Amino acid sequence: MKKQIKIFDTTLRDGEQAPGFSMNRKEKLRLALQLEKMGVDVIEAGFPICSDDDFEAVKEIAQVVTKSSVAGLCRATQKDIDRAWEAVKHAAKPRIHTFIATSDIHMEHKLGKTREEVLASTKKAVSYAKQLCYDVEFSAEDASRSEPTFLCEVFETAIKAGATVVNVPDTVGYALPWEFGELIRFIKENVSNIDKAELSVHCHDDLGMAVANSLAAVANGADQIECTINGIGERAGNASLEEVVMAIHTRAQSFEQQCNVVTQELFPSSQLLSEITGVAVQPNKAIVGENAFAHEAGIHQDGMLKNSLNYEIMEPKTVGVPESKIVLGKHSGRNALNSHLKRLGYSFSKNELDVVYKNFSRMTDHKKVITDNDLIYLSNNGVTEIGAQFISESIHQLYNR
Repeated sequence: MKKQIKIFDTTLRDGEQAPGFSMNRKEKLRLALQLEKMGVDVIEAGFPICSDDDFEAVKEIAQVVTKSSVAGLCRATQKDIDRAWEAVKHAAKPRIHTFIATSDIHMEHKLGKTREEVLASTKKAVSYAKQLCYDVEFSAEDASRSEPTFLCEVFETAIKAGATVVNVPDTVGYALPWEFGELIRFIKENVSNIDKAELSVHCHDDLGMAVANSLAAVANGADQIECTINGIGERAGNASLEEVVMAIHTRAQSFEQQCNVVTQELFPSSQLLSEITGVAVQPNKAIVGENAFAHEAGIHQDGMLKNSLNYEIMEPKTVGVPESKIVLGKHSGRNALNSHLKRLGYSFSKNELDVVYKNFSRMTDHKKVITDNDLIYLSNNGVTEIGAQFISESIHQLYNR
């Protein structure tokens, strides 16, 4: 039986911190219910100390969500922890998520603390949170730039104090996949009490490595992946939930792990986030982008018409996309054009199709996307030699004024 990888969604916290992605209480609740429907294990609902509205949003989500754990983020201070607990305490599965920086650059230039002081703060914060809540996650901010031996010491301290999850953030997206995988393995081998807690990872995408780093971590023993819908988040964003999930799902033979996410809800979740924030997904975005299952090149279209496995490694319906799209444009071939014409009710001989295709090609030199109305116009007027000449002259006059 495969090991279960937990999916921790932080769209409502880290994702919402990205410029242009803020959500009000009603919007956060709506998305939280969709995340629960999708089957994520943990919903990080917000940063309760941040504002009264964020506190109320986390509190409301905690009271409504029953299947997923609901986490509130807090710094390693009693005031923050109290506020987080007040927000999540009525959840069916509450979690307090506390953090402190552990890299030398952060400790010196941001916190103004020594290693000993950070260790003491870790112990104090986790111990206090544990008095309030059984499920306590501890994150070592900027872990990927922390000294590995010290990082292990911090995690040992956190687990002894009661942490049920310890998290390794690649906070600034600095790590490379093989480095991050080695760090996870080092932690697994050198934190003496690591068997008493789950090991989580939280990767950012500053170098475009967030998903790769997350999967490298899974391959080396990570138990939980922290990610966001559409990969939104601070700066270049977080590991994309849909990409992580579908990599594990599609390449199942390469993983000893599986996750509980309902893959058919990935596209609807992506669309809902775009609707709420008003920020569209880039067309070439993996899994949920407009072009993820669209084909324009003639060779690809021909292969798709013969067998979709030629150019698609997953079925669109698996992620909630209704169907693949054969897009007619300047790179399309005769087979794709003929297939589309048949769907419109036209049946042409080879010679007739050659004439239609010739004028179709002329039109694509001037128009990026050919519509059904364009095809109907070509088909009704451009099959005969006289008609073809008329169409050719019309296209020339229309686009060369």
